[in-house]
Amino acid sequence: MNAEVLAARYRIGQPLGQGGMANVYLAHDEELDRPVALKILADNLAGDATFRDRFEREARLAARLSHPNVVGVFDVGESEGRPFIVMEYVEGDTLAHELVRHGALPPARALELALQICSGLEAAHASGLVHRDVKPRNLLLRPDGVLKIADFGIARAAESTRLTEIGTILGTAAYLAPEQAEGLEATPAADLYSVGAVLYELLTGRVPYAATSLVELLAKQQAGRPAPIAGVPAALERAVVRCLEPDPAERPPSAGALAAELTAAQSPTIPLERGTPGPPALHVGSQRRRWGVVVLLVLALVALYFIVRSRNTGTPAPPPPAKVTPIPAGATPAEEARNLAAWLRAHTGGTKD
Repeated sequence: MNAEVLAARYRIGQPLGQGGMANVYLAHDEELDRPVALKILADNLAGDATFRDRFEREARLAARLSHPNVVGVFDVGESEGRPFIVMEYVEGDTLAHELVRHGALPPARALELALQICSGLEAAHASGLVHRDVKPRNLLLRPDGVLKIADFGIARAAESTRLTEIGTILGTAAYLAPEQAEGLEATPAADLYSVGAVLYELLTGRVPYAATSLVELLAKQQAGRPAPIAGVPAALERAVVRCLEPDPAERPPSAGALAAELTAAQSPTIPLERGTPGPPALHVGSQRRRWGVVVLLVLALVALYFIVRSRNTGTPAPPPPAKVTPIPAGATPAEEARNLAAWLRAHTGGTKD
């Protein structure tokens, strides 16, 4: 970029990235005194009216979206015949670099990141935006752990996906939904496929289908499911596989529904199936101890009875028995009850009021 200051406001700094449609720079907003990310339409596309229209349309749609898990769009403009977007600058790194450094992540960490992606996409889809290019490079991770979905520059509003020419594919093949590989329109279900591909990579360290061309990728997607995910709850694997279904109708119905599935997989509750034995019965020793306590309580009540009676009638209370016959070892609860009843008759039956 030749101009040092764009639109008399944005001082251009170091480049942050380069894509098929635009170049991104770190810039300083001199009016609000803050760092921003400046996205400028690439030179080879600046003169293409179709791409200019798409770029500006998507910028306006993205500017309507405000969510903690989406990179915000602050301004849209044009300078020297080239459209630009001013976006929130996110300090941190991409999820792609996180995978290079650490490989597969623990399931709990992968789920935490996936839930943030779902939250951002749910808001975008509700606003009519389809990202079309959800991949680790477009997922920014701040030092405080907040994930931000970036690069809605090639996102498409659901009602305007037909602007894309037939056969034109935007995005990265490894995370591309089958319908996108076939050149069909991208709906929110395509983003959910990409979320499944990203989550699969977070859990395994590899993409679900490795391919060198769209034709090869599509063949693998239609052939069957990816390799199993080891060391994760079965419910989590099922949720990932659902996202990767070739038929969009078989995927979760929305980003919110996918988030609910992932949350359930995080804290599974396993109900007892029919025929599953319940808690084990009390041990015989525990039953005998319980009856022993009952016997002692009855003896205490009998002694209290005679004490009260002696005070009311002036008759001295008979001395307590010198010895209590122990309950035979191995006696059943019924036998213990009969022994207790016999003891009570022997000690109270002959007494008259």
